[in-house]
Amino acid sequence: MYKRFALVLILVFLTASCIIMAKPVSGDSTVVDNSWVKKAPMHVARSDLGVAVVNGKIYAIGGISENGEVVTNEKYDPATNTWVLNTPMPTPRMDFAIAVYQNKIYCIGGSIGDSTDPWDEVLTGVNEVYDLATGIWETKAAMPTALGSPQANVVNGKIYVMGGLPNTGTNNGTLNEVYDPSTNTWSLMSPMPQWEDGCSAVFNNKIYFLGGYFNHDLENPEVPITQIYDPDKNTWSLGTPPPTFFAEGSAAVTSGILAPKRIYAFCPYANQVYDPETDSWASGAAIPTQRAGFAVAVVDDLIYVIGGESTTFPTTLSYTQPFGSNGVTTYYATVEQYTPFGYGTVPPVISVASPENSNYSSSEVSLNFTVNKPANWTSYSLDGKQNVTITVNTTITGLSSGLHNITVYANDTFGNIGASQTVTFTIAEPFPTATVAAVSGALAVVVVVGLFVYFKKRKH
Repeated sequence: MYKRFALVLILVFLTASCIIMAKPVSGDSTVVDNSWVKKAPMHVARSDLGVAVVNGKIYAIGGISENGEVVTNEKYDPATNTWVLNTPMPTPRMDFAIAVYQNKIYCIGGSIGDSTDPWDEVLTGVNEVYDLATGIWETKAAMPTALGSPQANVVNGKIYVMGGLPNTGTNNGTLNEVYDPSTNTWSLMSPMPQWEDGCSAVFNNKIYFLGGYFNHDLENPEVPITQIYDPDKNTWSLGTPPPTFFAEGSAAVTSGILAPKRIYAFCPYANQVYDPETDSWASGAAIPTQRAGFAVAVVDDLIYVIGGESTTFPTTLSYTQPFGSNGVTTYYATVEQYTPFGYGTVPPVISVASPENSNYSSSEVSLNFTVNKPANWTSYSLDGKQNVTITVNTTITGLSSGLHNITVYANDTFGNIGASQTVTFTIAEPFPTATVAAVSGALAVVVVVGLFVYFKKRKH
């Protein structure tokens, strides 16, 4: 009893010490979830751009500026809060789908417009790929149907491009076109049941399309909806709709490593948070700089809202001009970083590869484990005894015969302590080689003596 009490006191002391010493990975002394901070702006102000994350860096590509569609390709490093210009995209365009596969960025579809009349857009199915290893762009097979404002998601090595608006209204924007990078070919999959002007994200290998659609019912013109696509089954289902209809949004997924796994759906006036595991919604802090046409990216479970635009109209409109030409549009280079709910509260996940729940013939076993994020310290407890601090995989020696159990612990940079599953294993009784040798020797002596007596009797 007293040993257990002492062990508890030791663990409490270690936990408190690590929490006091722990510092967030962002370098801030405190982390406030559901909050916003402003970061360094892009070089080129623009909206309707595409952003992608590769190796912890954010690439902001294309879009439209005050001078029309652009080919700008900028790279942002969150660690240094700096932007640099990269090789521009070959085709200037906006509202295209963007996806990352094997460290290559795919920019698919979109709109090519006239800078003098941004309301007159020509849709394209062009598919251009940026290879980060070489810094070179390459043109791949174009989409079968050109789409404006489509969404792209990668699942199991294929890029699913869906939603958006076609040049004609025959398919009502419900197309689900799938690109296979390994064969450079396209195929059609089950279309969306209902077209919606929203955003999409991948969660546990399913594609969630969130937002809403416009209804012809004048009493209920805007209908929020959540549509879920399962690529393995090529089927659609419905989830709980968002509390508020939204359009022209952009979605981000937190990984569950530094913040709980959620889908954050941002639109100009709201931040709606969806938990697919419970099929429930919550509301977060809205974007400080209200704007449309922005893009979002996630690095280390921090969300970056990049670019965008806002349009102001005079109090008196002139109906002799085309719709929209009376407004004044402001393009933004703004970058605002959002800290999600529960950031810094998720404990480490430890996976033990060895020992296994098995029998071992040796008195020593290898302890091999992995931790899903950086840790201040790691340790193990054998048979419920005091923790032993380790820094790498190790070998446990001097194990006695019989049943044993082991648990590995890790403390992350926020002071959260995680524990692995307890592994139970058995060290088998050592084979009694000395006893067997002694018995074998005695038997040999008996046999020799017996043979000696036998031959002696025969001699007489």
